[in-house]
Formats: sequence, C-alpha cells, structure tokens
Amino acid sequence: MIYWKDSITFLKKLSLHKVINFIKVFSSFHFSKLRKKPIQWGLPFTVSMEPTTACNLRCPECPSGLRSFTRDTGNLKKDFFSKTINDMYKHLMYMIFYFQGEPYINPDFLDMVKHAHERNIYTITSTNGHFLNDENARKTVESGLDRIIISVDGTTQEVYENYRKEGNLENVLQGARNLVKWKKKLNSSTPHTIFQFLVVKPNEHQIPEIYQLAKEIGIDEVKLKSAQVYDFENGNPLIPEQAQYSRYARNQDGTYRVKNKLLNHCWKLWHACVITWDGLVVPCCFDKDAKHRLGDLKENKLQEVFYSTDYQNFRQELFKGRDKIDICTNCTEGCKVWVN
Repeated sequence: MIYWKDSITFLKKLSLHKVINFIKVFSSFHFSKLRKKPIQWGLPFTVSMEPTTACNLRCPECPSGLRSFTRDTGNLKKDFFSKTINDMYKHLMYMIFYFQGEPYINPDFLDMVKHAHERNIYTITSTNGHFLNDENARKTVESGLDRIIISVDGTTQEVYENYRKEGNLENVLQGARNLVKWKKKLNSSTPHTIFQFLVVKPNEHQIPEIYQLAKEIGIDEVKLKSAQVYDFENGNPLIPEQAQYSRYARNQDGTYRVKNKLLNHCWKLWHACVITWDGLVVPCCFDKDAKHRLGDLKENKLQEVFYSTDYQNFRQELFKGRDKIDICTNCTEGCKVWVN
C-alpha cells in the first residue's frame, strides 16, 4: 500500500506536456539504436543536480569521502538553481538532488527542494542521514520532498563504520525516527522513506536485520544496493561473498570482472543528465569528477546543450564501443539494486 502511495504521488505530477516529451525521448532512443546513429527528440525528463561536493564522512569508494576531486568544489547557489529549474520544469518528471557530497550541508538545500516542488516536479534526494535533526526533519517534510534515500550500511556501529567512515549509526537512526515522527504530525504521506543498504562483505550478514530495523522505525521501504569499487580486478575486501549482491564475477584465474555485458548504447544519454553545483553538464552519475563536460549552463540553456554537437558526438561514441569510454567500463547501467 505504501508503494502505491508513492506511485500516486508521482502520477499526480504528470502533465500532457511531460508525457509527450517522454514519448519523444523514448522513440528517439530506440530509433537511434536501430540506425546506430544518434537522434534526439525531446528533452531530459530526469535531471540530477548536485547540491554540494562536501561531505562529513570518509567513505572509501567515494570521491567526496576521499577528498579526491580534481574539479572545482562548492555549493549550488539558490539563484542559479531557480533560474535553471525555471527553464526546464515543464518537461521534468524527476529532479534528483544528489550527485556527490551530502545535500544537507548546503544551507539552501531544502529551499531549492521547495522551489522544485512548487513547479510540480517529483523530487528525490539521497543522504547519509547525519543532518536529520528534529528541525531539519520537520523542514524536510514541509519542503514537499517526495522521496528520501537514507544510507544505512550496517545495523551495528562496528559494522556500519566499516564503510561509513567517521559516521555514527545512532545519529542516522534517530534522524530516520525524526522524519517518521514529523510525517505523522503533519499528516503527510511524503517523503517516501527508503533505507538503502550498500551490500559489502563486512555487512552482508546483516541483510535480514536491516529489514527488521526499518520495520521497527516505520521506514517505507528497504533497497539493497550493489557496491561499485574502483580496484576490483584482483579482488577487493568490499566485494560480497554472496554473488547475487556483487557487481563483479570471479574468473577462473581468480581475477574479477564486471558482471553485466557492456552494451554499445545507453538509455541515460537520451533521457537524463547530471548538472554539477557550478553548472557543468555531464552525461551520468558515473562521471564523478566531471571529466566529460558536455556543456555549461552558465553559458547556455539545457536545451542548447542537450542538442549540441558535443552531446551528439558522445552519444555516437556509445555506438562505437562503450568499452572505450572510461566512465562506462565499471558501469552496471546505473545504480542497480536488488530488493529481497
């Protein structure tokens, strides 16, 4: 029943213009696959915007946690966000307030969520949960945020901190309780709350426990997510022993490979894009350091960027071979999850 509420929330925000745009994008993608030549009709209906590159944690497989960016770092500015969203809201189905960093570190984050909500866009964020104090939990519900993903990668502090370095599990769980409390107090069905459990070797034995913990707190859903690791070829202590939770398969010689077959096309390049905090447009969430810069919204509108020669050339490179594109070689077609 809870899942249906979330679906209804999304469906209520659709419009004829958004549906027509979706059909255009969907058709152009499949027509491009047939021709092996990129054709783009319509505009992206999913956009990820990066509230900040800053993070309070030190997770070992995250550029924010490692402080390893070579690009500029900073916070998304509210006036730039408002201008950008006003140019694109009519065709947007989803607005994802996340790329790198912890969104709640940006002091204007929830104001930007509210602005997108007022433009009738379905809004999503992902957080490590450390900033959901009572006041922020109330403001989150009041902002109109539709979905919140809270990373809970262990059910005990000892296991949790194996990946979430410098994190405090009890703070995260209390933040989740605060959200549930304010949803009830304000009689709100949103945000749809999700515990995301990044399955790694140190925590895979706790999978049954995360479902029980979510139920006790009143969380709407649990999602199990496979972990991306950078150095996987010779094994990695984070790769789970249970094969169904791993992005990587072991070869006969003991080395590892990405499980999925790397197809020479990608749906994301037709329907979605990522916008960094300072307005750079990059193809997808695997381009964490924004190396493949396809445009700059400080200079051009998204429509101009999305139809640009640079974007079309990148789409064409997909058809030539994704194994030749660095950000694609460790790709599992987005953030794949398994739900038990």
